[in-house]
Amino acid sequence: MIQMNDEKNIKKEEIKTKNNEHAATFNLFEVTIIILMTALVVAVSTGLIVYHNSNGTRFNKFLGARDYLEEFESAYNNILESYVEKVDEKGLINSAIQGMYNYVGDPYTSYLDPEMTEDLTDRLNGQYEGIGVEISKVEEGVLIVTVFENGPAKEAGLEPGDIIVKVENEDVTKKTAAEVSNLIKTSKKDQVEISVLRGGITKVVTVNKKQVYIPSVEKNIFEGVGYLKITTFSDTTYEQFNKALEELEKEKINSLVIDVRDNGGGYLNSAVSIAELFIEKGKNIYGLESKNDKTFYEDKTKASRNYKVAVLMNNGSASASEILAAALKESYGATLVGTTSYGKGTVQETSKLETGGMIKVTTAYWLTPNGNKINGKGINPDIEANSAYYENMPYEEDVQLQSAINAVK
Repeated sequence: MIQMNDEKNIKKEEIKTKNNEHAATFNLFEVTIIILMTALVVAVSTGLIVYHNSNGTRFNKFLGARDYLEEFESAYNNILESYVEKVDEKGLINSAIQGMYNYVGDPYTSYLDPEMTEDLTDRLNGQYEGIGVEISKVEEGVLIVTVFENGPAKEAGLEPGDIIVKVENEDVTKKTAAEVSNLIKTSKKDQVEISVLRGGITKVVTVNKKQVYIPSVEKNIFEGVGYLKITTFSDTTYEQFNKALEELEKEKINSLVIDVRDNGGGYLNSAVSIAELFIEKGKNIYGLESKNDKTFYEDKTKASRNYKVAVLMNNGSASASEILAAALKESYGATLVGTTSYGKGTVQETSKLETGGMIKVTTAYWLTPNGNKINGKGINPDIEANSAYYENMPYEEDVQLQSAINAVK
């Protein structure tokens, strides 16, 4: 699969994923029952909803919903049979599930369709089967935004700015980025022929498909200060971060800037493991406040550091990025630089449906080490730097980064 810029703003805050593994064939009414039961079971298993009613009143209410489900089936069949245009049945079901989760009113209790689920899963896994590019839809076709280092696309000579116009001789200029991604992924060939437009000239490139490692950590040294940028918190981010940090320390750095600007989050465990590299054993990293209790999680590792650290953040820093920033500020003494963070202070558990989609349910608020709740408020910086920022901005123009470096020098 190709990674798509279209999905970059998906908030990736899951703690764990539970997979349904039983497949069967059902009629529409049974499928609807399964969807609702799945949502109910997920909510109960995550502790969001707990039933302690001995007379079974709530379960009877669920059984009473059968009349409403019959109305839903009637409306569904009416559209399929009577609407003047052809309607995609899968799209109708996806929209119905989406509607139920939208009704809750929580932007993070939601449904992702199969394509969004697959893209999110690949990003959080930190690797996927594909050619190693990020793409986005433009008028002329599908634009290659990023080419991953050491990936098959890089080896084949594809470049950022190339516009994909054909895949295996199929015109894709009218297709979405998701459709092109799926076309390449589902190709049964180990090599894919891709035609790209570059400088007004069409080039045909043959690219090998293989397991692609998604980079999520960038390192550098500015004015003797170590710099690590985290773009997402995937399964492989801690490994990448730890390796890069050790390489910087061999260069004899004595201070560090961790950049989480525009990082929408990811796996909680990834952020926690990075925080544990700095914080002393026994100190709080974060807390969770559910409907029934409040629990704090302490550092249990021997690893720690004692040099100055600044965390660079902005309004696009959310979820796991905020957990890391708060942990380093309150339990390590790091300096926060930039602008107020996004304020995504809830955690979700996820479950995959047999359709290939995913449902997410908010199960708790997370708390800073000192017990502060940041949901809807964000975390304020110690040093405010409101200057403009864009991805891959040169150091000479990045005033926010320069402010962070000055804070730890």
